[in-house]
Amino acid sequence: MADFDITTLFARAPPPKTSRSIYIQQDLPDAFYDIKKNGKHKIKKDHVYNSNQVVTSKYTVFTFVPRNLLEQFRRVANMFFLGIAILQFFPKFSTISPGLVILPLIAVLAITALKDGYEDVKRHQSDRRVNHTQTWRLAGGEWRNSNIMGPKSKTFTAGVPKAFKRTKTSVNPEELSFPDQNGSPADPATGLQHVPLPSDDPPPPLLRSPTQAQAPETYEADPAIPHWESVLWEDVAVGDFILLHNGDPVPADVVICATSEPENIAFIETKNLDGETNLKSRRAVPELTELDTPQNIVKLTRPGPTSFRIDAEAPDVTMYKLNAAVVSNNGDQHPIDIQTVLLRGTVLRNTAWVIGVVMYTGGDTKIVLNSGQTPSKRSKVEREMNPMVFINLALLAAMAMVCAIVDSILEHRGVNKDEYWLYNDNLSVDNPNVNGIVTFANALITFQNVVPISLYISIEFVRTCQAAFIYFDYEMYYVKPGQPPESGQPTLARSWNLSDDLGQIEYVFSDKTGTLTQNSMVFHQCSIGGKVYAGEALVDPKTRSSDSTPPIASRSDSSDSSVQGGMAGVVDPVDSLKIAEQSKDQIPHFFDNQLTDDINGASGPVQSKVINDFFTALALCHTVLAGKDVNGGISYKAQSPDEAALVQAAADVGYVFLGRKPSTQILRLQTPRSPEPESYELLNILDFTSARKRMSVILRRLSDRQLLLICKGADQVIFDRLAPGAGEQYKDKTGKDLDLFATEGLRTLCLAHKTLSEEEYIAWDARYRQATTQLQNRDEHIEIVSSEIETNLYVLGATAIEDKLQDGVPETIADLKRAGIKIWVATGDKPETAVAIGYTTNLISRQANLIPVRGESATQRSAYSQMSAAVERYFPQSGLLKNEDVLPLKTGEGLTGGNTNRLARAFTGIADIVGTENGQRPGGFVLVIDGLGLEQVFQEAYSKDLFLQLATRCEAVICCRVSPLQKALIVHLVKDGLGVMTLAIGDGANDVSMIQAADVGIGISGEEGLQAVNASDYAIGQFRYLKRLLLVHGQWSYARNANMIVNFFYKNILGIGVLWWFQIYCGWSTTYVFEYTYLLFWNVFWSLAPVIAIGIFDRNIDDVVLMALPELYNYGRRQEWFGNIIFIIYMLEGAYQSAVIFFLGMFSYMTTTTRTDGYDVYMYEFSTTMVIASVMVVNAFHGISTSAWTGWVIFAISIGVVLVWVYTAVYSIFPPAIFAVPVYGNDHYLFRSAYYWFGIILMFFVAMLPRYISKAYRVTYYPNDIDILRIVHKVDPHRDIEHDPLIGGRFTEDGVLRPLDPDLFERAEPHSHPLQRRGTHPHRSPTSLPAGTRMEMSTGLELAPSRGFDFSTEEGGVEIRRIQTGLSERNGKMSVPTPPQKRSIRLFPSRIRRSILKSPKVQRNSAEES
Repeated sequence: MADFDITTLFARAPPPKTSRSIYIQQDLPDAFYDIKKNGKHKIKKDHVYNSNQVVTSKYTVFTFVPRNLLEQFRRVANMFFLGIAILQFFPKFSTISPGLVILPLIAVLAITALKDGYEDVKRHQSDRRVNHTQTWRLAGGEWRNSNIMGPKSKTFTAGVPKAFKRTKTSVNPEELSFPDQNGSPADPATGLQHVPLPSDDPPPPLLRSPTQAQAPETYEADPAIPHWESVLWEDVAVGDFILLHNGDPVPADVVICATSEPENIAFIETKNLDGETNLKSRRAVPELTELDTPQNIVKLTRPGPTSFRIDAEAPDVTMYKLNAAVVSNNGDQHPIDIQTVLLRGTVLRNTAWVIGVVMYTGGDTKIVLNSGQTPSKRSKVEREMNPMVFINLALLAAMAMVCAIVDSILEHRGVNKDEYWLYNDNLSVDNPNVNGIVTFANALITFQNVVPISLYISIEFVRTCQAAFIYFDYEMYYVKPGQPPESGQPTLARSWNLSDDLGQIEYVFSDKTGTLTQNSMVFHQCSIGGKVYAGEALVDPKTRSSDSTPPIASRSDSSDSSVQGGMAGVVDPVDSLKIAEQSKDQIPHFFDNQLTDDINGASGPVQSKVINDFFTALALCHTVLAGKDVNGGISYKAQSPDEAALVQAAADVGYVFLGRKPSTQILRLQTPRSPEPESYELLNILDFTSARKRMSVILRRLSDRQLLLICKGADQVIFDRLAPGAGEQYKDKTGKDLDLFATEGLRTLCLAHKTLSEEEYIAWDARYRQATTQLQNRDEHIEIVSSEIETNLYVLGATAIEDKLQDGVPETIADLKRAGIKIWVATGDKPETAVAIGYTTNLISRQANLIPVRGESATQRSAYSQMSAAVERYFPQSGLLKNEDVLPLKTGEGLTGGNTNRLARAFTGIADIVGTENGQRPGGFVLVIDGLGLEQVFQEAYSKDLFLQLATRCEAVICCRVSPLQKALIVHLVKDGLGVMTLAIGDGANDVSMIQAADVGIGISGEEGLQAVNASDYAIGQFRYLKRLLLVHGQWSYARNANMIVNFFYKNILGIGVLWWFQIYCGWSTTYVFEYTYLLFWNVFWSLAPVIAIGIFDRNIDDVVLMALPELYNYGRRQEWFGNIIFIIYMLEGAYQSAVIFFLGMFSYMTTTTRTDGYDVYMYEFSTTMVIASVMVVNAFHGISTSAWTGWVIFAISIGVVLVWVYTAVYSIFPPAIFAVPVYGNDHYLFRSAYYWFGIILMFFVAMLPRYISKAYRVTYYPNDIDILRIVHKVDPHRDIEHDPLIGGRFTEDGVLRPLDPDLFERAEPHSHPLQRRGTHPHRSPTSLPAGTRMEMSTGLELAPSRGFDFSTEEGGVEIRRIQTGLSERNGKMSVPTPPQKRSIRLFPSRIRRSILKSPKVQRNSAEES
């Protein structure tokens, strides 16, 4: 029941995933319909398409009650209480009113349902913001769309204002939200409803979305005229034509028909899909390019010779593959592939407008197929409670069975013997056998509190308070730079029932782009001619000195979208002298006074010429587009942020790239040496690939017809291609400078050039054109020919770029690794990019050995073979390959297929390889695997086993080029295969499936929209807040909830135990020894407040200590505070104390009489003494179990005792004339009896003695790290624990434990050695060069350590192929189209532990406290 998947019952059956034919302005064929006998036509389900509405919420108005009840009744205790409540509706078993009996259960269910409903309403609000985003759709004239769409989901429609309820053709413009430039819904601006475009001319190059542009004329269009109407995303249908503007997010999977750019090219940003920030180019389907106005669309698609349909494959999860075709009226087919489609989740960039036809909507789009349904998550503590509840249920059944059997035996013996307790037993319905069954049922009712019904509602209340603590924690309150504090974003708990899971996380799966990085590059330094120019970062160009060259261009990263007239033209150099406004991210300009002087010859003409050649190469060797921004300044648009940073840096120095002309491929460059721009003819581009690791351009300078080759790439690749003996001094000095850059965590690039003779170039160009036309192994031929000319180069220098990280990312990752959490990065970026970020974020230590596993080519070894080779090379003693689970010949199911032989973390062998914790020792191994390799891994169970075994032996894993679905599969593999607690964190739509698959999902409110936040359990502002969320709130919540739950079970066992022992003396008749109201109020007034206080206010150690010593998180990660052993200990302690209280009380009162009048003792007289003693013991026990005695805790512990005393005194004085009071006059006998006073004292101290002694002994002689640090922080609150040489100072920057100096604790004062774990750089810490080896497992080649090189751009994209094609055409040749463990550690050795605890200050303060 606990593992039952509720979503399968309430998930609407989607339309069949079959291939589809989309008819454009045509009637559907008869084959699409089922014709009934009465002549009616009904569309077949195969041809009904999903609506474009996307719902991430769990409930609707109709499914809320049944689904929520089913989810709550997965709790075994709720099923039990329902059965008990039903049982008491029968008069035979009723104790009080049946309505009152079931009221607590109804209250528990109702309060939990309200909490779940509130959470889901927030999801509905987020869904509505997305589904009600506006786009533009073709309407009017003769246009019609005959494709049939499925119904939209009904949500909380009762709470939606009437203004939102609309007809099919009516849109309320006041309620529409336009997408802003970041793809997120913006506030309503104008009341636009219909904006027609010119009827004959192509659409103008609109600059912005209508909400940001100047409001065009607004009017109600004539329905007879084709026009664009504003509609909501959820109303977009398959077969609709839509118009997208620059900066608009794409609402569905759309086939491109026409664009504003030359040759119908469009540029998109795909970071929501694959995490990459570089722009991708897409092209229109050539046969549809005439569909560029509403009039042309209507005219060319009406039935006739120009009409067509689109045949497409069934919706598929593969992000990088799509097969479809345009089928014309005469039967001709024209292909549609992924390069001609805009996928939902992408954002249009650098393109004024695009017109397309919708092919897939809603749940059929690739991004949604990779997401999955919103899961119903339950915390691990709650799941572990079920076995405890089962134990208590078994105990309850045993108690009831004993009562039933003994009662039946006694009745058989006593029947017909006139036993006094069998008075009136001669009735016909009185049968000893039947009475045994009745006694069994009565026992279930009497002892039902063994399973506490108030436990679940208490947990819900406590978790709600814990969510509030997270929300109001201003240490995790994010305010964007330049914004007022009131506009900041707190950390939000979207799922309140997972707070304790935050304290048990063992694996973190993180996205890279937008999560670890800021999606921006900053040019920091460069080495030119062996001289380093560090630069001075200037955010405001106006702060530059008057005698310096002003910055005359600005870089726009991929998130900017304001460009005039496309990006392919050449900018007027006069206009370019305007200083462009900085982007919203305030990227600093590059400026260096020494560099300016050297350009002017201060260091001699040789250095001046090298600098000129360097920045000329920087400004010309790229594929960047230049254009004007709205203020007339130059704005650069690049397919990768690092390319934009390089060109921007050259422009800052004065080498301004003015753009290229597409028709002639003439590049224009403004330099400080000439008042007039220089012109270069672009002859060839030798594109960057992951294998080449370099890019080259061949240019002709038009002023002197000189041929130049400029090459940039990885340092080792460039150095291998230098001319022998040429510029050796530059090479050596540049190599040292590259090492310096790498130690600062910067990403480097090396530049070189050479001149070419006309004859050399002509001969090479002929070979190159021949290679580009090869039908077999074309890429290999091109690489061979390219390498021929990329030789005998002369090095110019190197660049150093900072891939700006989110604030605090390296420190956070280092501390999470110290906490024992293993971190995996799953990204859509290239391996080089991900590895470079791994070094700068402390994920990969500089001594680590990389194990790359690739699946790129069929000629390489398979992923399984590569992993096997890695095991043989790096782990030969592990015996892993002898395990039959990882052998190909093994048959049966794998890890995810139900294999019961699950991997045990205690036997993974990690301790023998990289230590017991991540980052505890230098070196180790890092597994780097790409998406194609993962695709091979997931094909077989044995390969998944091998991958998991190899990954657990590595200190980190980086998964590159992975799809959203693969991210989820990775999480499932680790979570199910290892049985560990997982957390996934991301900020984009491509992370949704991973977030939903993990035990805890974290969404970052970044620049990629709200999709990740909507699907997450917790929303944070930045990655650095994850440290405090886990180490402080997670640990506190886990410790509090675990302590509260076992205390809850304990207090109920104590109360029920007293009732149970009384059965010995009442003939096992299930008689209550307590007066019933005392039992009724047990879980409400007498004992509830302390356990609630534990869950809310308990604090085992202060947050400053937890943040200073991440190692303390190991207690929660190893789940040492909750489990069956601790549960049984508390249960036994409750049983012991109940026996002490009952028998001491029973035997004390078992005398002739305790009254002065000589009458015998009334049962409720001695039982009231027991109940008061029980309440006092329970509350005192809770107090001892609490670590932090605050005012609220003292109040909670005292209130139950005070109430029971007051209740006893007041309740006993009510006369029976008012209502039946079984204990009337009890106060008269109790408070005057010495038995009462001495009995309470005796029972209290005897019951509490074992717990008090055991805890005092453990804390005194066997304290754990938390006990020690709590004492240290208490007596010396100003002690710098993080840097103390005996405590936090023992850890290096990488989290490695330093060797202990035996005499250190004797001679060092606590604050005399403030060892800094962080570097002195304000943004990153200096580190040593990577010293580990790197074996390319796909080829078996040993690779040199990387200095952090990265160059990210689209490989083989539409735009680069277009440029290549244009160059080939101009040269007279048309190119042929390209074919498609678990181990405990102690922070403090025994000697240090004794030193800390026996220090004079600690002893003095301890003595004062005692």
